[in-house]
Amino acid sequence: MKPHSGEGLYSEAAVLLYAFYLLIASLRYWLKPKLIPFYILLTFTLINKNTRLAWKNITRFFTYEILPWPMRREGVLDGSNTVSLPLDHLWTWVMDRFAEQALPGIFHTLILTQIVLVGAGIVTLIAFPFISRHFTSPITSRLSHFALIVLRTTPEYILAYLFIQLWGPSMLPAIFAIALHNGTILAYLSGQNADRIRLRLDAPLRRLDRYFFEILPRIYGQFLAFLFYRWEIMMRESAILGILGIYTLGFFLDSAIADDKMDQVILLILITALLNMGIDTISQHVRKRLHLSVGAVKTIE
Repeated sequence: MKPHSGEGLYSEAAVLLYAFYLLIASLRYWLKPKLIPFYILLTFTLINKNTRLAWKNITRFFTYEILPWPMRREGVLDGSNTVSLPLDHLWTWVMDRFAEQALPGIFHTLILTQIVLVGAGIVTLIAFPFISRHFTSPITSRLSHFALIVLRTTPEYILAYLFIQLWGPSMLPAIFAIALHNGTILAYLSGQNADRIRLRLDAPLRRLDRYFFEILPRIYGQFLAFLFYRWEIMMRESAILGILGIYTLGFFLDSAIADDKMDQVILLILITALLNMGIDTISQHVRKRLHLSVGAVKTIE
């Protein structure tokens, strides 16, 4: 969709987006296990026949081009393609890349991640009552379900790109895109959990009181579990959306790819992976300390 919208062909971009929604909505009808072998065979007939894989280039990429520049410098300059191990230059190269790219990328990625974590939680708490039978009529619930489906099936990259057209390149489009995408996913899960609850005989009649004093306290543990479970995913999304011009790790990754500096790309990917594993470890620790589980809430009589 991006090339069409980038060229100002917004009507064509909208058609592609509607086709994407139709594809997602019809998934249950055409994605059957028994049809998967047929789809696999179909891919071989539709694949681009002009594509050629050269194992020599693949081998060169994984054994030479991804090595840090100080290890390849002499071999590239004299044309011998040899590899050396100048530890002092290698250490300086790593530290320079870390200070100039990784450190600011990590800082902005973490800032964006924490903002969207809170934002996704707020979206969830506001949205889930609209799909729960304890708060809305069947018609309102169906319409709300449809709105959540649209928001949660639209990739956060597309949402961010649409918001950039409104507000320009900044953290704001990424915040709204990631918060809405993840918040609507969590709203759906929280709404499903809320519907499993059977109200007590003395449950509040006013919907606002029922929300704050009956339903929310009983699903809050699962809500936090789902939120922390998505924390690591939000971090990855925050990093990747740097390709839209935000100074997260994805921005420096995109710049390195554009400059054909595969050694820097690999270094930044490793740093992103380590950051991702760190967030996941903290998330698991928090869920364990709070005795939270992502399992569905049990029906309470």
